[in-house]
Amino acid sequence: MEHSWDTVGEVMTHAVVAVGRDAPYREIAETLRSWKVGSVPVLTGDGRVIGVVSEADLLVARESEGEDGAEAMTAGQLMSAPAATVHPGSPAAEAARTLARRGLRRLPVVDEEDYLLGIVSRGDLLKIHLREDEDLAAQVRFELLAALHPGPAGELDVRAEDGRVTVTGPLPDALTPAGLARLIRSVPGVVDAAVRAAAPA
Repeated sequence: MEHSWDTVGEVMTHAVVAVGRDAPYREIAETLRSWKVGSVPVLTGDGRVIGVVSEADLLVARESEGEDGAEAMTAGQLMSAPAATVHPGSPAAEAARTLARRGLRRLPVVDEEDYLLGIVSRGDLLKIHLREDEDLAAQVRFELLAALHPGPAGELDVRAEDGRVTVTGPLPDALTPAGLARLIRSVPGVVDAAVRAAAPA
């Protein structure tokens, strides 16, 4: 199975554009334009994330300081700090909630000491819902094996089509169809689950 896609580290983008705290206004604006991004992390000299500077930060500075004043500012003066960040081991769903709650499009991914490892964006998180059906079915089978043990799970037939998972076969002991459906829906990328499993005679 290629991906479980449960964590930020599995969906994040490793190639990241960033600026130093002394980067001037024009350099930041050009970086945002040339890389077609709305924000960039601001790093210390050794690569730690200390803030994020966005198009909105540039526009606010231009409005409040005037053109000449804004263009005299650096990333360290323009950035929003501290930066909202996420760790690679964090659940992808947690990153999605942070983006939604804060109205952000991208989050720097950092290690325990705040060194930049990558970026996770809304687009990266959408990959979870664009998985190939074969990969999704394999992930559901894996999760069922982990939860139900090989015997009961091995007798279930798992198929996926457009993110909708159908499970047929003998229903494992002490598990209702609704309980099995809940377990399947908890797998990232599952749009819906249909359980056609019956209790063994």
